[in-house]
Amino acid sequence: MPSPLVEPRLSHVRPDLGHADVMAYVRTVRTRSGARAVQIVWRYQRGSLQIEHIGSAHTDAEWETLVAAARQRLVAGQDVLPFEAPVVRGPESLVITSTRMGWLLDAISRGYRAMGFDQAAGSDLVFEHLVTARIIEPSSKLDAARVLGEAGIETMSYRTVRRRLSMYATKQWRDRISGACTVRAELGPATLVLYDVTTLWYESDTGDGFREPGFSSD
Repeated sequence: MPSPLVEPRLSHVRPDLGHADVMAYVRTVRTRSGARAVQIVWRYQRGSLQIEHIGSAHTDAEWETLVAAARQRLVAGQDVLPFEAPVVRGPESLVITSTRMGWLLDAISRGYRAMGFDQAAGSDLVFEHLVTARIIEPSSKLDAARVLGEAGIETMSYRTVRRRLSMYATKQWRDRISGACTVRAELGPATLVLYDVTTLWYESDTGDGFREPGFSSD
């Protein structure tokens, strides 16, 4: 005989009597004729017990049908918990106020500090922003604000950048930056040349498929 099914339900309301604070479960018992009787046992808080007979089964199929009917009887009149109910959100429920290229910016920032540029530049945030913008998208200093804004950085104005250019052009500044590169590369006494290859100018009268006369960008 299959083992009794036990499905406790606390604070249950019986549909036909309206009683609250009931624990109920389904059980299967053998009758004198050898059939399997499916019953619901209602146990009330005050201690009384009531047995509701659902039916008797002589085959496994009949038994499974009666058990299913008993389970439905237990949940009759109860609302189904909306665990799988779809969540509908209107377009006004979620407003994107800002975005940030977090992983990219964090990686560039870590590389910038690993090179020692933060110390060499004296924690100059404008210089760091210019370096970051140039790595993300090779563009002009005027366009750096746009690049950084799209990446999620509130950056400086072009007027601020122009005021710093005279300092960045000094030999002392270049020596500090090149010195940081030399230490990182573990170079001995050497000459380090820093140059910009964002745009290239080729002097040629005839093109060869790669080098063409005039202005070109690489």
